[in-house]
Amino acid sequence: MAPSSLSLPSAVSHNDMANAIRFLAMDAVEAAQSGHPGMPMGMADVATVLFRDFLNFDPHQPDWPNRDRFVLSAGHGSMLLYALLYLTGYPDMTIDQLKRFRQLGSRTAGHPEYGHAPGIETTTGPLGQGLGNAVGMALGQALLAARFGTDLFNHFTYVIASDGDLMEGVSHEVVSFAGHLKLSKLIVFFDDNHISIDGSTSLAVSDNQPARFEALGWHCQAVDGHDEATIIKAIQVAQKSDKPSLIACRTSIAFGSPHKAGTAAAHGAPLGKEEVAATREALKWPHAPFGVPDTTLTAWREVGKRGCEKTAAWASLLEASPHKPEITRRLRGELPGTWQTNIQDLIDQLQWEAPKQATRQLSQRVLDHMADQVPELIGGSADLTGSNNTKAKSQENITPLGFQGSYIHYGVREHGMAAIMNGLSLSNLFIPYGGTFLIFSDYLRPALRLSALMERQVIYVLTHDSIGLGEDGPTHQPIEHLAALRAIPNLNVFRPADGIETAECWALALEHRHTPSVLALTRQALPTVRLEKTSENLCARGGYILREAAGPRQATLIATGSEVEIALEAQSELASMGIGAVVVSLPCWRLFDQQPKATKGIPQHCIRPLYRAGRH
Repeated sequence: MAPSSLSLPSAVSHNDMANAIRFLAMDAVEAAQSGHPGMPMGMADVATVLFRDFLNFDPHQPDWPNRDRFVLSAGHGSMLLYALLYLTGYPDMTIDQLKRFRQLGSRTAGHPEYGHAPGIETTTGPLGQGLGNAVGMALGQALLAARFGTDLFNHFTYVIASDGDLMEGVSHEVVSFAGHLKLSKLIVFFDDNHISIDGSTSLAVSDNQPARFEALGWHCQAVDGHDEATIIKAIQVAQKSDKPSLIACRTSIAFGSPHKAGTAAAHGAPLGKEEVAATREALKWPHAPFGVPDTTLTAWREVGKRGCEKTAAWASLLEASPHKPEITRRLRGELPGTWQTNIQDLIDQLQWEAPKQATRQLSQRVLDHMADQVPELIGGSADLTGSNNTKAKSQENITPLGFQGSYIHYGVREHGMAAIMNGLSLSNLFIPYGGTFLIFSDYLRPALRLSALMERQVIYVLTHDSIGLGEDGPTHQPIEHLAALRAIPNLNVFRPADGIETAECWALALEHRHTPSVLALTRQALPTVRLEKTSENLCARGGYILREAAGPRQATLIATGSEVEIALEAQSELASMGIGAVVVSLPCWRLFDQQPKATKGIPQHCIRPLYRAGRH
């Protein structure tokens, strides 16, 4: 689209609007005596053009499904985002919040935190994660357009990425993925300021980033990041490309600072009172700290008001669309009405069959029963589809030629897969799941941790979960991984013992809207151990008595997954010695920990030692 015909007060220039960002950022960092002023000052011109002339958003309807997404992957420059949210009129982002930057309890954390304030699309700070999330958001747009039409879903995803974002290994994974799928609604602004914490980027890197991106299937341009006209033209060109776009913006970190512009001293520390004063003089900004002239603030607020007409028009389109019931159901976080019946039918069937199968195979049976009944499920695997058993019979592949399918071949990109799934989940219109071996949870852990921190419903299918994986040896044997995953707050780690528990754990993963889940599944076959039929999802308790003692209880055997079979064998041996033992299956420690003590049914001294390895 061309720049808008927004009518601004004639006395307000581009520089006035960009300088409002710069000085709010440096004033907030100075007040906090902590933070990163340089990047917001350097990228203020790009951000001004993007928000003023291109970005479709509405501060009063920040969750509008067809809004353009703006992701600050360079999350250390958070004051750029907070200044924009304040200037454009997001009600929760007040000037007082800017004055409380980086203070406990404020909405303006040192790095953007999803859920702290409307307009923060994702949690960024760990470099590379925002870029990965943005690829997931752009993929989500393509999937939505294929399902519901481009009249309802035609938004762009814009990213500001730093040199650090592009140095992180996950950037290669997600940039390659986006280029392969030709995600043309994704536009990345590379803040090419040549500065890192240690000094010049030449200390550590000499990559030609545009050449790298071009080799990975992207459209690339390079511009002066302080030239309004060339930035406008570059965005117009990028919007017309049939590929994802990189715009390398040559900028000066801390632009306008007489003594610190272009230096590492401006990256992660306040400029200092004298330098702030000198910058005010150099940029002709004679206003008090946190002061924005009425004309400039009015101009920015007009930018924010522009979106209300577009959201109203979109609401009318949705009202007339045959897709409205499906879209609104998903946005409400409701699952289709038939899904539980399908799960229960499968449980009844498994109870009757009592199969001896690997839980990874039993998981696929769950997916075969459920995938077409829960259309928001988007599956995938990091090049292990046949081993993870993550593709249901009804699922078709998502390819560069078509996005109607519901299965993604992520390639050998575990970290990228997890970051992309976080971005997909942030649309609130999809439930992504992805598979790899449990041992490779190490490769995706940073993004999985953010799933938990952001309370996103992302499902990780992690198979080959023990030394029972076969002949691959110690490099593929997960020893410490379950304990490490259970230590992550707000993560449900499910380790089912048979097909019935596998189905119940999948049901719980679908029901927990604000908690990611791990399904740790076996390669080896396991017997059916739940022999008694019950209408209750016993796994929802986290742990339950699977087999009572033959006589008075003298011991409690607690196990998960493939070790439940061993515990049952031990129970029989103990019984032959006259020792009555109860067997407890504990598929999810976290859910068990949340149960009232009176309902746990297990002596607490039996459980306590287990939690020393990580109670969550």
